[in-house]
Amino acid sequence: MNSLNKYETIYILKPDTKEDTNLDLVKRYKLLIQKNGGQNILIQHRGRRHLNYNIAHYYDGIYIQVNYEGNGYLVKMLEKSMKFNNNIIRYLTIRQKC
Repeated sequence: MNSLNKYETIYILKPDTKEDTNLDLVKRYKLLIQKNGGQNILIQHRGRRHLNYNIAHYYDGIYIQVNYEGNGYLVKMLEKSMKFNNNIIRYLTIRQKC
């Protein structure tokens, strides 16, 4: 059996994203992680923050942090889903050292 790695994905939503859309995205990504074998999922809303540089003409964004355990295939699926979501202006996943 493959051992699971610990990952942290942070994504930034457009600042004009409505609260219900925000919550729907959080639920969708949590379900995606669970369906693909992810475990120990922790989601933290980091709130609206000013960006150091503008991204797609936005000067601030809503930060969401997701910590979970999974494999590389799960990360690839999650990032592909985020890539095609119009509400997300940036995302980044890092593998955490144990």
